[in-house]
Amino acid sequence: MFVIAEAGVNHNGDMALALALCDAAQQAGADAVKFQTFRAQDLVVPGAPTAQYQARQTGAQDQFQLLQALELNREQHQRIQAHCRAIGIEFFSTPFSLDALQMLLSLGVGRVKLSSGELTHRALIEAAAASRLPLLVSTGMASLDEVREALDWIRPYRADLRQVTVLHCTSAYPAPDASLNLRALLTLAQELGVAVGYSDHSLGLEAACAAVALGAVVIEKHLTLDCSLPGPDHQASLEPPAFAQMVQAIRRVSAMLGDGVKQPTPQEQDTARVARRSIVAAVDIAAGTLLRAELLAFRRPATGMAPRDMARVLGQCTRQALTAGQVLQWDDLAVGQPPP
Repeated sequence: MFVIAEAGVNHNGDMALALALCDAAQQAGADAVKFQTFRAQDLVVPGAPTAQYQARQTGAQDQFQLLQALELNREQHQRIQAHCRAIGIEFFSTPFSLDALQMLLSLGVGRVKLSSGELTHRALIEAAAASRLPLLVSTGMASLDEVREALDWIRPYRADLRQVTVLHCTSAYPAPDASLNLRALLTLAQELGVAVGYSDHSLGLEAACAAVALGAVVIEKHLTLDCSLPGPDHQASLEPPAFAQMVQAIRRVSAMLGDGVKQPTPQEQDTARVARRSIVAAVDIAAGTLLRAELLAFRRPATGMAPRDMARVLGQCTRQALTAGQVLQWDDLAVGQPPP
């Protein structure tokens, strides 16, 4: 299970806040902290409107100006990367242009995350696929056919898709519970034959844990130091204590899933001994007695013949006398072993 703390643009353009988010991600137990790499001029035309959630949470009406204030330059990326290396957490970022992708590749990131908004950006997807790095492809706002199309653009650059993880996502901030459609994780896995993950924009930690139970192998969740900070994503983020609680819950749920083989665990062996039953003598039984149902009973513990063996026991003769309550063993019968 790979857990990503999505710092995104929650740094608000402040390097001290960006580094503090890295610290918080590492302390919360995340495997990686992820930022977003863009220049507003490469991403949006001046005067483009903000989304409703952006306007609601920032008051901004101009998307260009909003994003311009949240840019990180190469030097800032290097500082964040060096800090992550020093504290022992993976750093990577989401590129929003070919230039942004090339900058991240030149920094030596270990994987590439493609935003939901870039799912139809063929040139960027093909360039990311050509990098040969593991890809995380987010699918908010997308139909299944659009996801298939994006994977078709990736295939010419990959012998297989084992290093591609498709992330189910609902692109609303925060996303209402009824909009999450977590069963789409099963659809993506079955229809596409790829690993699946979940990019969570809902409130709380329940959706992330449910996604793990449904087969997600990657969880991405926004992290903020304070949900009340100004900025487009803070309200759909978790603060450090809650993020740490989510990581712990994800690790537990992941461990709970097991290997899917239905068999008794080592921890159940002792329980089975005291909770299951054996065939026992219901009364004192003399040696040489032909065993009948009324002479026998089923009682705990499970240290002798199981109740399922009753049909093979009836009609057998006792080799020795049995006392009431005695647990029957095959050696107590004349045959001395289970009949074939």
